Amino acid sequence: MDKRYHIVTYGCQMNVHDSERIAGMLSELGYSSCDSMEEADVVVFNTCCIRENAENHAYGNIGMLKKLKSAKRDMIIAVGGCMPQQIGKADILHKKFPYVDVIFGTHNLNKLKDYILERQSGKKSVIEIFDSEGEIVEGEHPLRTSYPNAWINITYGCNNFCSYCIVPYVRGRERSRLSENVIEEARSLISDGYKELTLLGQNVNSYANGSDDIRFPALLEKISAIDGKFRLRFMTSHPKDFSEELAKAIASDRKICRCVHLPVQSGSDRILKAMNRKYTSADYLKKIEILKKYVPDCAVTTDLIVGFPGETDEDFKATLNLVKEVGYSSAFTFVYSKREGTVAAKMPDQVPEEVCKERIMELVALVNSLTREHSAKYVGKTCEILCEGYDDKRGLFLGRDEYGRMGYFASEKNIIGEFVDMFVEEANGVSLMGKIV
Repeated sequence: MDKRYHIVTYGCQMNVHDSERIAGMLSELGYSSCDSMEEADVVVFNTCCIRENAENHAYGNIGMLKKLKSAKRDMIIAVGGCMPQQIGKADILHKKFPYVDVIFGTHNLNKLKDYILERQSGKKSVIEIFDSEGEIVEGEHPLRTSYPNAWINITYGCNNFCSYCIVPYVRGRERSRLSENVIEEARSLISDGYKELTLLGQNVNSYANGSDDIRFPALLEKISAIDGKFRLRFMTSHPKDFSEELAKAIASDRKICRCVHLPVQSGSDRILKAMNRKYTSADYLKKIEILKKYVPDCAVTTDLIVGFPGETDEDFKATLNLVKEVGYSSAFTFVYSKREGTVAAKMPDQVPEEVCKERIMELVALVNSLTREHSAKYVGKTCEILCEGYDDKRGLFLGRDEYGRMGYFASEKNIIGEFVDMFVEEANGVSLMGKIV
């Protein structure tokens, strides 16, 4: 009888890639993927803790498996990733969900295969959280699920310690992979037919900082020089480390996408200082000016937080003004989420929920208007789209251009993984509708 696994992934692109690594390990153990937890012999929850609702969602789904576990006693349930890595959280998970078989963190994800084998050999439960991050593991074989796109981690962890963010505490201090390993992985993926590579890190701009290896702009240039037609993206960039050299690197090769995600979080200097972001609004706008100097057509996206402790109406107005000045192509907007263990969690003047709701609605309305303006500029033009998949509900193929806009179009044949020219007939928010020409 075939052994099957099901992975539930929460959070960011790094977690998505971590789940591909998990899938690779389970595949090596002889498991194949299935579409539901009910069918699975192993269920893995790859968790996120960046915001409270992500944790609550995970708790709810893990709790729903109690009945299924009673009916399928041989089923192995594993909970890993960022949530268990928090201090004391593994014990809470074990007490709250005693039927969970394996609990692991971010620093020992590569050992999941061993934990599964231990549990299969009769061990009642396996709970192990590493306090330190250890060495970067090379030579893994992730089971990639995002063709024609592929994720490549270039850094792990973060050294910035923004006052609201739990990531440095659960992902550890920043470590960079050797450039030769990154370049070889990229070359192998391109050889295997992948058409878009995304370099991942909490702060890709500080890649190799403190070592003798090449810096991030040079890494981009070396990867883009690999033979073949493909695109190269990266995320996320921290504004304090965004350099003129990086802007020049983006401009140097059309393989490097004209879309930069540069999270500003707030337009208020007072709030930025409280967030420990290490730049002012003027510093940030100067970075945008440098980027536009070398890449005039670059689409800039961002992250924005409202309701940070102590945020006043004037602080929020400063955020709105900055958003207008930059004119973002799109943005991810969030209400501040209190995370225990962070500096901000202990700050006074937490903003009332009703005020946060008013501000996020106003900010979203502004962002949406800018997004529509950017999309409207596409109408009547032709853009190159990398076909990434098929939307069953719309009955259309879909893909993105180099600026990050999603396009939908019809095709009589399967063209997933191909570059096509699409004439844009209609724009709807971040989505474009058109036809292949």
